[in-house]
Amino acid sequence: MAYSQPPKRTGLPREVLKWLQSLDLSVSPKNMRRDFSNGYLVAEIFSKFYPEDFPIHSFGNGTSLATKQGNWTQIEKGLMKQQLNLVKEALDGTVHCKPGAAEALVQEIYTLLTNKRLNTVQEGALDFTDRSYQEQLPIVARATASKAIKNNLRLSEELAEPNITANQQKIQAIIHRHVERRRDERNRDPRRFGVKPTLSEQAVRLPPTSVQNDTDPYTKASHTGNAVVFGVKPTVHSGEIRHWQVDTSALLS
Repeated sequence: MAYSQPPKRTGLPREVLKWLQSLDLSVSPKNMRRDFSNGYLVAEIFSKFYPEDFPIHSFGNGTSLATKQGNWTQIEKGLMKQQLNLVKEALDGTVHCKPGAAEALVQEIYTLLTNKRLNTVQEGALDFTDRSYQEQLPIVARATASKAIKNNLRLSEELAEPNITANQQKIQAIIHRHVERRRDERNRDPRRFGVKPTLSEQAVRLPPTSVQNDTDPYTKASHTGNAVVFGVKPTVHSGEIRHWQVDTSALLS
């Protein structure tokens, strides 16, 4: 049985869509990942507000990696001139067509240029992995380790990052997340995976032993709290001085 990808939607609030339509862009965005990945529409949006720092004629509307990198480099220079900052993770995710990255970037641009805050803006760290999609699938249809690497590491990322060590670290992080997710699934449903309880889990938990077993083997605590030594018995009490007499019969027995 094949499970298709969820239908592609813009994922933008209504006010953001109206704002994009009011800008009269050259291309009406339909597929957010594809239309915003090369940075051309982002440059066109900023050119409406800062035409001198974002001359639209200097940007290319191509799909090659070189065109994307050139466009985004010019966008970052223009943002620095205007002292504007965008989230680095959203920028990188948009370049490499990560799920949800373009939507997060457009909402951030909307907030930056209109000074209006959206209630749908994600707080905290941005997550552009396929985790949410995988959780919607049944366990038998979820991605394997190799499929998880393919889903979360784009070819453009490897081409843009020539450092082999950096790419290996990304792969190791993806595998680590995959293993942790599988471990959580086994813990939630151990019978599904045939996980048997360990010997320590099957062992009967006895209550703690009495105080007598924790004392020295040659002594025994009496009910009054005084220690009694085997073979030695108290005999005479004289004020605060206690005299002890050795019971030789007990020692020889």
